Amino acid sequence: MSATLLTMAFLPAEYPRVWTLTAPAPFADETSCLCQAPHEKLTIAQARLGTPVDRPVRVYADGIFDLFHSGHARALMQAKTLFPNSYLLVGVCSDDLTHKFKGFTVMNEAERYEALRHCRYVDEVIRDAPWTLTPEFLEKHKIDFVAHDDIPYSSAGSDDIYKHIKEAGMFVPTQRTEGISTSDIITRIVRDYDVYARRNLQRGYTAKELNVSFINEKKYRFQNQVDKMKEKVKNVEERSKEFVNRVEEKSHDLIQKWEEKSREFIGNFLELFGPDGAWKQMFQERSNRMLHALSPKQSPVSSPTRSRSPSRSPSPTFLWLPHKPSPPFSPKAASASMSSMSEGDEDEK
Repeated sequence: MSATLLTMAFLPAEYPRVWTLTAPAPFADETSCLCQAPHEKLTIAQARLGTPVDRPVRVYADGIFDLFHSGHARALMQAKTLFPNSYLLVGVCSDDLTHKFKGFTVMNEAERYEALRHCRYVDEVIRDAPWTLTPEFLEKHKIDFVAHDDIPYSSAGSDDIYKHIKEAGMFVPTQRTEGISTSDIITRIVRDYDVYARRNLQRGYTAKELNVSFINEKKYRFQNQVDKMKEKVKNVEERSKEFVNRVEEKSHDLIQKWEEKSREFIGNFLELFGPDGAWKQMFQERSNRMLHALSPKQSPVSSPTRSRSPSRSPSPTFLWLPHKPSPPFSPKAASASMSSMSEGDEDEK
């Protein structure tokens, strides 16, 4: 069972406090949530055992809680979970008391009260809490234990304002959260004052509201204009880089496509017009056909024997002889040929 359910289980009938996470914690002076149960003194050992069963252990934590942050919330979480069954009251000092003993605050008392009401670990908020806890205050609110960090808190002329609480055995220490505090946050704001002033001027706050002089206002506005120009130049540079990257990507893709197409074209050209290409084979085939068509056909040397009629004589056989070029014409050759022809005629007679 959670600490919240335990708290609700051990509340008496006359204790009408209804704890819920859907509503803010009530103020002590605006509610009838006053502890009417018998208030017997408890030791820390008894409280850690979860006794008494008729009421929760009432734990009190106080502070200024200016600029409420995670360090405050963690301290309240520790105070709430110190005992199995606890009811956490948180006291918040007023502006007058805080300004008197500690100094000026960023948030006013109403804002600080509301911040505490909406913390999930807080069961009840006590406004205008005293700077030093008195026995009357502890008795009025039936406080069993006071939770705070163990570092001596010197203020109001005392080395440790919780000294009498520690001596009474009512003090339970909590741990501080390192790296976060109200003073640290204020230091950051003061350190970066120019940045925050320029930002708020840009958001519409006036120089009077920011307590900024006329010269500083003009300086901040000029710096804002310079920053805008820088931002525009930066955007233009980024866009130009994106454009160049896109052009490079597209050009790379075009080059790759061009290389692929050129390889394909060269391959097709070599396949068609190369040494063993189809064009050469086709040209050779056509050349062979033309040569074959232009060259004369030879007659057969002998023809097959046929049955001939007796009245007909066999036809002479003609042989195709290679044509020899005739010698050049001369008178001696002409007379020789004439004499050979006359001798042939005499032989025939």
